[in-house]
Amino acid sequence: MGRGVTGRSGSVVRRPRSGALLVVGDVVTDIVARHRGPLAAGTDTASVIRTLPGGAGANVACWAAHWGCADVRLLGRVGAEAVAWHERELIDRRVRPRLVVDPEATTGTVICLVDTGAAAERTFLTDSGASLRLDPGDWSDSLLDGVGRLHLSGYLLFSASGRALVRTASASARARGVPVSLDPASAGFLVELGVERFLALVQGVDVLLPSRDEACLLTGLPDGADAAAALSRHVPLVVAKQGADGALVARDGAVTARIPAVPATPRDTTGAGDAFTGAFLTALLAGAEPGDAAAEGCRAGARAVERVGGRPPGPGDEPASTAGRSAPADGSTETTARATTTRSTAEDGAAPTVRTSPAD
Repeated sequence: MGRGVTGRSGSVVRRPRSGALLVVGDVVTDIVARHRGPLAAGTDTASVIRTLPGGAGANVACWAAHWGCADVRLLGRVGAEAVAWHERELIDRRVRPRLVVDPEATTGTVICLVDTGAAAERTFLTDSGASLRLDPGDWSDSLLDGVGRLHLSGYLLFSASGRALVRTASASARARGVPVSLDPASAGFLVELGVERFLALVQGVDVLLPSRDEACLLTGLPDGADAAAALSRHVPLVVAKQGADGALVARDGAVTARIPAVPATPRDTTGAGDAFTGAFLTALLAGAEPGDAAAEGCRAGARAVERVGGRPPGPGDEPASTAGRSAPADGSTETTARATTTRSTAEDGAAPTVRTSPAD
């Protein structure tokens, strides 16, 4: 057996295979409002509000790089008003972004309401903006040059152009023998898409990474383990995130591993699943077995919930147990107040442009 490598958590995995991780998915601006207790309807609720870079696809890429993946690439679509900021934030976290600038739509925005008195559970208000306007025209087979794994954000499935891109990218990956993973992304949006439609769209995917709620929704089964096992009859490998109960690994209609959660004191659960996915895929690329890779995912998820926002720390950030960086160029900062946001629109009629930035 070849010499192993040591993961970020200290565990040893087999010698890494060659190949980058390519993530295709959403890049959005998160407005995180942390409050305690129920919202006061019709009046003010005191909150701590921050503007942070986010998006499930972008978060996965950042956590993969943070967890030790040496070459992480991201294809996403943003508006002109925020491209420079998002590009800087990704490069700071050692991700190589290829950002398509939408000529009409502004960058997607998500308002994350985090109840600090309810285990930091969160509710999202989502304006997808440019993020779901990725389409097959933004894809090039050359994006797979040197890639060992392709990961697709499930948010792409919630627009017609995104679904077309998923089909195009997946077919290209299969032709090259590149394994494909997908995270269903949102139980709420899955209800609108429909279970049968989703299962048809993920045919050919090698790894599915649902949450417990998503797995139960997709199978109609109330038990998380039964749901994961059932999904593994459709997808070769299912790794179902179970929140405080850890994770389940399922193959061929049976649960093959139960991974315990790592203790943590949650401040904000936004991005915990993305952190799990980024670390899991990094470990797979390094040669780990799925159970060991899922254990890495649980460790990353535990670190993520102790931070505010969905990203790992970047250069100059405070330690992971304290708030993450606040960084938009518009000067927004941590504030105890209500938030009102205005959004500009890029000029109509221009063709989309692509900004590709090498990692340092």
